[in-house]
Amino acid sequence: MPAPMAEAPLSVALGRTKRTEALFDGSVADPALPLDLPAIPVISRAFAPMVREGRHEVSEMAIATFLMAKEAGAPLVLLPCVLAARFQESALLCRADGPVGGPADLSGKRIGVRAYSQTTGMWLRGMLQARFGLAADAMRWITFEDAHVPTYRDPPWSERAPAGATLEAMLEAGAIDAAIFGNDMPQNPAFRPVFADAEAAGAAFLAAHGFVPVNHLLVARADVARDRAPALGALLGLLARAGAAVSTRAALGPALALAARHCAEQGLTARALSPAEIWAGTPPGIG
Repeated sequence: MPAPMAEAPLSVALGRTKRTEALFDGSVADPALPLDLPAIPVISRAFAPMVREGRHEVSEMAIATFLMAKEAGAPLVLLPCVLAARFQESALLCRADGPVGGPADLSGKRIGVRAYSQTTGMWLRGMLQARFGLAADAMRWITFEDAHVPTYRDPPWSERAPAGATLEAMLEAGAIDAAIFGNDMPQNPAFRPVFADAEAAGAAFLAAHGFVPVNHLLVARADVARDRAPALGALLGLLARAGAAVSTRAALGPALALAARHCAEQGLTARALSPAEIWAGTPPGIG
């Protein structure tokens, strides 16, 4: 009998991390499902093209971006695979000699963040509200770029940084009182965490909610979910073998529900999306 025909290559935009390296180096592979893995040095740069034009068949995507895109009607579906998750508290920095002694001091302060829609910012704003009673509009948010969802407009309690300014330079100069960094954490002795014991704060979040905050998940275009569902299932199998956290809808439910609530509270979405809306279009049998 002739060998079964291989699938057409599946275009997948992934950050190259310890969770995905085995797919890039070929040590985890399936001859029946070739993968097209473009080199994307900063994976967040893949999010806007995926939302706006569906550039890839499958893509890593920040959870806040996905929820905003889903509400806006982007033809994307969620796949139950966590590609990045971490405690967020250590990403919020202030000047070591500045006026911020701790999170409660942030009321009325200017906080810099790459984009108001950045997922790390979403989680941290949620923590500030839950633990310290600081709603998003209790602070002034200084941003540097637009959201990945093109129709979104930042809320009135935010403003754009001056042209040419950088997050680190503004914090060091005192033009902002605190700043949220992502993976690009500065090694600057002039800065310290706003949370004096970020590790303990992360442990408290885990005890309260039962999960580590999720940053990046996996999404597919709706047409791919409809027409190539078996290939998506095979891709999830490869990712699990590579070390990614392939999960289930039920297991991801608490993280997605809290993220959806935070997005609504902070003006990222008009309302909190329901689980049915979040998982709409995900193929049966996946997750």
